[in-house]
Amino acid sequence: MVQYIAQRVLLFIPTLIVITLIAFGLTRLAPGDPAAVKAGVGAEGTLSARNVMTRETFELWRKQMRLDRPIAEQYILWLGDLARLDFGVSFIDNRPVLEKIAERLPITLAMNIAAVFLAYVIAIPLGVYSAVRAGSLGDRIVTFGLFALYSLPTFWVATLALTFVCNPEFAYLFPPGGLYSNRFDFLPLWSKVGDVLWHLVLPMIVYTYGSFAFISRQMRSAMLETIRQDFIRTARAKGLPERRVIAIHAMRNSLIPIITLLAGILPSLVGGSVIVETIFSIPGMGELSYMALVARDYPMIMAIFTLSAVLTLVGILLSDILYSIVDPRIAYGKRTA
Repeated sequence: MVQYIAQRVLLFIPTLIVITLIAFGLTRLAPGDPAAVKAGVGAEGTLSARNVMTRETFELWRKQMRLDRPIAEQYILWLGDLARLDFGVSFIDNRPVLEKIAERLPITLAMNIAAVFLAYVIAIPLGVYSAVRAGSLGDRIVTFGLFALYSLPTFWVATLALTFVCNPEFAYLFPPGGLYSNRFDFLPLWSKVGDVLWHLVLPMIVYTYGSFAFISRQMRSAMLETIRQDFIRTARAKGLPERRVIAIHAMRNSLIPIITLLAGILPSLVGGSVIVETIFSIPGMGELSYMALVARDYPMIMAIFTLSAVLTLVGILLSDILYSIVDPRIAYGKRTA
């Protein structure tokens, strides 16, 4: 196991270099110029009527952004900064990229960790229930409800929620957006916590419903396949209680697909949800990513993309390690006779 982990970690370096090379090339192939966006320069290179800056200032901006150098040199310089954990400064406001990420990351992390926890806590029991009672009325109701939830677009559900449960004309159950009320600074500590939670309830519902619907279907399929195996019939033949057979033998061997899904969870912890954060005006990583894409903020885009790539590789490694914990039959080296 240790040798396997060491080999995978060593493979991270060339894999990450290839990923960053592709991402860097794609960002540079996109039409437009971030300096032109910032300066208000049109497609023909002319300055807009609202911006009277000189051509010398525009070229100075391009030089500060390293956009006047060849693409290969830009990549090498950026890779050198990355090796020093220096993601540069944002093209939008010249603030350090890591400083801006540090402001937004705690909000996105808190929302995503809570969403993942809720999704798994709800999805796994539902999947087990549907598999154990496959074909029953309860299974049909759960299946229909989950498929209905999974088919509802997030932006549509969020828009309806704002219209009907955040509107005094219908029902004002939750605030329409933001993280706290205008009187937040004057509230005591526990009231501040309650105010933040009140603002996050609706975004978390919108953020989670699709996830637990998908995970539950995966768990149901895995459980149906497992409970038909010979070792489950043997456990029942030995007289073990049904609850023990399901909880100990069947459920543990059905977690492989669920663990596989974990590989994609870590990147989402950083990327956030652009739709949810934009609609509910939550200043998280999703909104920051969208603003960076619109403004062609290359340092910010590459920083977020690199962090997501690293977390993807780490997530895959963690999934591989958890496989052997859940199913001891999985080995990463040659077993001795």
